[in-house]
This record gives sequence, C-alpha cells and structure tokens, in this order.
Amino acid sequence: MSDHCEDHVNGHQQTILSEVICHFPYAVFSVAFGLAVLSFINFLSSCHLDTQATCKGAHLLFHSFHFMHIVFAATGALITFYRFSKNIWKGLLVGALTASVFCTLSDSVLPYIGGRLLGVNMHFHMCFISDLDKILPFLFVGLLNGYVMSRHHSSKQSFYSAFSHAIHILVSSFASMFYLVSHGYINWAADIGYVFLFLIIAVVVPCTFSDVVVPMFFAKGSKKEPHTHEKH
Repeated sequence: MSDHCEDHVNGHQQTILSEVICHFPYAVFSVAFGLAVLSFINFLSSCHLDTQATCKGAHLLFHSFHFMHIVFAATGALITFYRFSKNIWKGLLVGALTASVFCTLSDSVLPYIGGRLLGVNMHFHMCFISDLDKILPFLFVGLLNGYVMSRHHSSKQSFYSAFSHAIHILVSSFASMFYLVSHGYINWAADIGYVFLFLIIAVVVPCTFSDVVVPMFFAKGSKKEPHTHEKH
C-alpha cells in the first residue's frame, strides 16, 4: 500500500473515493494475472481437443472459486466495517448481505450478461438458489474469519484489508472467468480484449463495493450513534 493510502487509513481523511483509488491497482493486476492463468489452462485443454471435458473442468473450478470468493468477500466486508464501527451484529448482517449479493453479481449475473452482449448463448446459473447448502458453510467461515481478523491491533488492519481485498479480487476474477467458460463461452480467446475490459467491470466494481463502499457506508452510519449523548 502506498504512503498516500496509509495516510488515509491511519488518519481522518478516509473517503469512499480514496479507498477505491487505493485498491484499484490491486484489482487490475489480479484480473490480468487471472486472465493469463486462464489462457494457460485453455492452451493445455486445446492440446486434448476435448470441449466437453474442458467445460466440465471449468464448471468444477467455477464452483470452487465462487465458494472461496464468498469467504474473502465476507472477510473483507467485516474488516472494513469494524474499522469504522463496533456494532457487532450489524456488521455480521452487512457482511452476510454484501457477500451474498455482490459475489452473485460478480461471478454469475455480470458474466452472463457480458456473454449475452457478445453474442454467446450463455446458460444462467445461480449458486445461492441451487447450491445454498454448499455456500452457507463458506459464508459462516468468512464472517467468523472477518470478525477474528478485525480484532487485531489497528496498525495491522490496513495491511489485512489490502491483502484481503487483493486476494478477494483474484479469486473473484477466476470465478467469473470459469463461469464464462463453463456456461457457454468456449471461444473466449477470440475476444480476449473485450473479455479483459469486461472483467475489469464485472470483478472490480462489485468487489470494491463489497469490500469498501457498502460496509463503510453502513459503518459510518453506526459510528454516529454514540455521539448523540455527548455533553453540550
């Protein structure tokens, strides 16, 4: 994290815009790295020329990364929330809702829409409907992990927040990419430029809102409550 970012984290000038700017480079590099890995996997798959096996493998990888995405999303949301508020139950509720909504948006809804816009006959799949029993353990562990990590000394919280957000973006990028491949976008490499630009939007924006914007918004609302009883 840059000195400028640390000044905002350790000082009193934290704003949504400053947090987004500080985390944006992590997101771009993570998406680029994820796309490079997917290209390598696609190369290995093309050597076997087995499209059905490729789709099946991508489907398995999508679910694995999507479930891990839930863990990092819940963790990141709670770390941010508890930097601004000590309301435990509100934080857990915000963490659960942001992870559920934005992980689905990033990993399923936006990849589906993007594929359709590019002319691909995508198949829609939402794990929170069909695989809720598999998701709940990951959501619970993510919330517990976020709460535990937020109990560390404040001097370490900025590092944990940046690290968690960077891994969150990386995992989310893999989930979105494997959703594209496993649900109809087999020939994504032909449109790799558009796919890269699309993933910047589909992954960076929802994850930044999940990790930073939404928990900060609700936490700052909670932080004002104790000041209503101050002496005049």
